[in-house]
Amino acid sequence: MKQLSHVDSYGNACMVDVTDKPATSRMATAQGYVRMQPETLRMIHSGEHPKGDVLAVARLAGIQAAKQTHSLIPLCHPLMLSSVQLNISSCGDRSVRIDATCRVTGSTGVEMEALTAVAVAALALYDMCKAVDRSMLIDNIRLLEKIGGASGHFVAK
Repeated sequence: MKQLSHVDSYGNACMVDVTDKPATSRMATAQGYVRMQPETLRMIHSGEHPKGDVLAVARLAGIQAAKQTHSLIPLCHPLMLSSVQLNISSCGDRSVRIDATCRVTGSTGVEMEALTAVAVAALALYDMCKAVDRSMLIDNIRLLEKIGGASGHFVAK
């Protein structure tokens, strides 16, 4: 049975020691959705939103969040990310899809950075639009793909 990596032999939470792990190329992609009223999405795309470019703010928030993941999640290692890419696109007339891909050459993965980027981009979008649509729903945040490290390649089904 696999052991939890962030728990020591006494059951205490601890940071994983990556001192002896080799630095390898690693990548992770995460995805999430923000569901909203059609009028809210129309306002975002038409540029009529009173707060400005909602998608640009959400994209920047996601990038910033990926770079600060170690400050937000207690046992994450600080990483020198080599790339953070966010793509925000409409899905029909009621949803926005957020995809984040993070890359690093290092001794630990970037899954948490990609997931954090998606979550914070979604929260920023919500914050920008809550005055016109408090019924928005953030959902289905998940890891889509991970490459690199000892556990190898993962692709969500």
